[in-house]
Amino acid sequence: MHVPDGFIDAPTSAVTAVVAAGALAVSLRGARRELDERTAPLAGLVAAFIFAVQMLNFPVAGGTSGHLLGGALAAILVGPYTAVLCVSVVLLMQGVLFADGGLTALGVNITDMAIVTTVVSYAVFRGLLAVLPRKRRSVTVASFVAALVSVPAAAVAFTLIYAVGGTTDVSLGKVATAMIGVHVLIGVGEAVITALTVGAVIAVRPDLVHGARGLHQRLRLRVDGVLVDAPAPTAPVAARTSRRTLWVTGLVTSLVLAGFVSFYASASPDGLEKVAHDKGIDKKAEKHAASDSPLADYGVKDVKDARLSGGLAGVIGVGVTIVAGTAVFWAVRRRRTDDVSPVNTAV
Repeated sequence: MHVPDGFIDAPTSAVTAVVAAGALAVSLRGARRELDERTAPLAGLVAAFIFAVQMLNFPVAGGTSGHLLGGALAAILVGPYTAVLCVSVVLLMQGVLFADGGLTALGVNITDMAIVTTVVSYAVFRGLLAVLPRKRRSVTVASFVAALVSVPAAAVAFTLIYAVGGTTDVSLGKVATAMIGVHVLIGVGEAVITALTVGAVIAVRPDLVHGARGLHQRLRLRVDGVLVDAPAPTAPVAARTSRRTLWVTGLVTSLVLAGFVSFYASASPDGLEKVAHDKGIDKKAEKHAASDSPLADYGVKDVKDARLSGGLAGVIGVGVTIVAGTAVFWAVRRRRTDDVSPVNTAV
């Protein structure tokens, strides 16, 4: 789904850049309410994990592959505002260091892959939780459906952007049919990855999962023939693992996925690449400005062994992403602390 330079014209790319900048500004403010000293490190880890899993293209029908977009996963784990920032950090690292996704198309990619997927998935997720039993299993089920819907939603968004600013004369109906069709299949993979990851985290630290807050339904007692809410328990639910253990486990998992498992990922073109080639959308694709980067195309320059080159690039990518993401989220958390300090609350 990473849109290269040249697919969308300059005016439309500029408009999406303004939209993306506005959304990031809103997300920075919103993330202050979502992040605290417990969840800020987790947000950086989520960004690194998304980077790692996006390297694992899985095969779908017709010689096409897909990969995680990550908006739904991040929104459910750390909140929708923080999720937009998470995916945007990943897209920035990919575009600047790995020549994946055009730099002039960065606004398009953030709008499509960070904003649309997060907004749609979180709306679906919250809607489902409102009608499902308030149990942990419901969070996993809702995350599956939300992730499934978010991918074709991103395909629809790209189609609309292409309709406004596409640089090639291709039937909009053909583009829409091909994009939505293949991304429904990719959405199944997104849903499985998202549900498994959310389920794994909620099993050990439900208190850290944004989408699981307020999950347990209050016990109701009958008093004098009237049902009343029982007092909330004073003792918190015991965590099955520490935050440090969860963080280290997540980091090691990300490094293994990016540094080793990624070598076995599908080499088939992803959904957008396949549709662009088959329908002629890529006729005016431009050379990436970072194509000479030492890490371009997820390999380390001058390292001849393909396995070692790709593995090193993946490890570097995870490291850079977690450092950049954690720096952003700690800064946001500190800004929140400053906003509620005694000095700032004085009348």
